[in-house]
Amino acid sequence: MSVLQNKIDFSVIITAKNANPNGDPLNGNRPRENYDGLGEISDVCIKRKIRNRLQDMGEKIFVQSDERCDDGQKSLHDRAKACETLAKLSKAKNTDRDEYAKAACEEWIDVRSFGQVFAFKGDSVSVGVRGPVTIQQAESVSPVDIVSMQITKSVNGESGKDGKASDTMGTKHKIDFALYVFHGSINCQLAEKTGFTEEDAEKIKLALETLFENDCSSARPEGSMEVRRVYWYKHDSKTPIFSSAKVHRLLNVSLKEKVDRPRCFEDYDIRLDSIEGLTPEVFEG
Repeated sequence: MSVLQNKIDFSVIITAKNANPNGDPLNGNRPRENYDGLGEISDVCIKRKIRNRLQDMGEKIFVQSDERCDDGQKSLHDRAKACETLAKLSKAKNTDRDEYAKAACEEWIDVRSFGQVFAFKGDSVSVGVRGPVTIQQAESVSPVDIVSMQITKSVNGESGKDGKASDTMGTKHKIDFALYVFHGSINCQLAEKTGFTEEDAEKIKLALETLFENDCSSARPEGSMEVRRVYWYKHDSKTPIFSSAKVHRLLNVSLKEKVDRPRCFEDYDIRLDSIEGLTPEVFEG
């Protein structure tokens, strides 16, 4: 497996229909939106889904969600200590930080992809790893309409006089329809430091193409979230002449004329500008 030799940029279009793409815990778990009314999905949320997909592919993941834990470890510290190489290095008097980072990157694909900070109570060393894969937050093209509905429980939560009655009220939020776009890049210089390979890049691409597989929940029913397009640009060198910002601007998504309220993917015009010497690989969901 060879270390990544060509810089990669990518752009992704996703749609949400009757779903809550990313709830805001500080706002009653309503779908995230900015001050302009545009919907948002945090980069942390997107990375979580990529990690889950990589885990489904059989890859070892350091930052696992509790419900997907596959190694019996209850915390990141426990997972780090369970790695024999890291355990030995952390106990040494003069821990070699480079060796520690190298061992962590070899062990877990998400560490060598996104980076990680290893700073745990009781350890004599603190190590930071910068990953080559960076992802921007997703933003909707049009303002989102958030629909809230009242719901009730049909059974008592607890018995006795202190238990809440079966008619306890609650609220559920969703978006009727929204189209989101996000961008990302893979840096070759940082890939050399973490050992991120060409094969790892292909796995990231596959994870993006299947981002919402095994991701269903009451907030995101099966089929409500969909990857519609992935544009994958592989440059001809480690440091190309075209910046990531310029490549990301090649994708232009706008609401069609005479459409006041988008209800489907076809309500948008999608234009991909060209740039000499750089042709993307396009996945259409």
